[in-house]
Amino acid sequence: MPSHLTRLKLSHFRSHKHVAMTCDARPVALFGDNGAGKTNILEAVSLFSPGRGLRRASAEDMTRRPEALGWKISGELHVEGRPREIESQSENGASRQVKVDGKPAAQVALAKLARVLWLIPAMDRLWIEGADGRRRFLDRMTLSFFPEHAQAVLDYEKAMRERNRLLKDQVRDGHWYAALEVQMARAGAVIHGNRQATLTRIAAAQAEAETAFPVSTLELTAPDDDMPDGEEALRTALANSRSRDMIVGRAMIGPHRTDLHAVYTAKGTLARDCSTGEQKALLISLILANARALANDIGSPPILLLDEVAAHLDAARRAALYDEIWALGAQAWMTGTGAELFTDLGDRAQRFEVSETAGESRVAPA
Repeated sequence: MPSHLTRLKLSHFRSHKHVAMTCDARPVALFGDNGAGKTNILEAVSLFSPGRGLRRASAEDMTRRPEALGWKISGELHVEGRPREIESQSENGASRQVKVDGKPAAQVALAKLARVLWLIPAMDRLWIEGADGRRRFLDRMTLSFFPEHAQAVLDYEKAMRERNRLLKDQVRDGHWYAALEVQMARAGAVIHGNRQATLTRIAAAQAEAETAFPVSTLELTAPDDDMPDGEEALRTALANSRSRDMIVGRAMIGPHRTDLHAVYTAKGTLARDCSTGEQKALLISLILANARALANDIGSPPILLLDEVAAHLDAARRAALYDEIWALGAQAWMTGTGAELFTDLGDRAQRFEVSETAGESRVAPA
């Protein structure tokens, strides 16, 4: 059975003072006025995976104002037919703490339980803005296949920060760099290999499916094609680039420099040169391909979070999106301003109206 939430409780999270929802494995449609708190619910669900959630916010920013008491999210997550109790909370702006079945756990442990993918309006400019956002997008897809990817990224970034500090301080003793470059090379090779394997899976999933959404050709690129393949090659390249890196005060080679290159396959057009509608359709296509690839890989699709996605699609593509979600068997949490946006789902979805009155939010089955 696909992973899904059956209970969700929020306490002092964003605009919600107290929310309690009970649902089943079907898609979840949340509708209500702008500002009612629909996206905040999706953000809470995104925290059933490691990281800072779909807004990449700090724990302090997630607390309800003006109380600023801290917040708590809890829920019953069904994984391989087994219910697991998941809790995340933060007090006084501290980093969030996680519990699984009542026991403290590292955030990275969530990656082995819940595979969560999302598409939010802020991602609409993915193809025309900086490479940082595209790397995060790719790493979120990669994490869905390789739960250990999160730890590799943490290890790499920690070692890189320490090496960058040496560079900025103009430290020239090679012994200080060697150990850090070993760590960067080890973690960096894992990161690069995982990303390449993910793109292979996405390409296969796109090729296998007949879909109403366009196919994209994806490639991982690096400045001057300067991304060594393998741990030893990366370690050597880092050692050889110390002088150049010292001039700019940071590492100029490694997986933190790569970019995700995309082409609208049928038209042969770079994603960044496509229309706004085409760029949105390409993003939806990739999220669906990721979900199909996961279903093939681990036997279960991820939980999908689709914020305001229906409003930007014509009626035919909206119906096609719902059909694909249903065929996947994924629990997709979707938001929209009106219930009519989800008419094509019929009884294939459960609906909740999100409203706010006098500063108090309310989430009610509809």
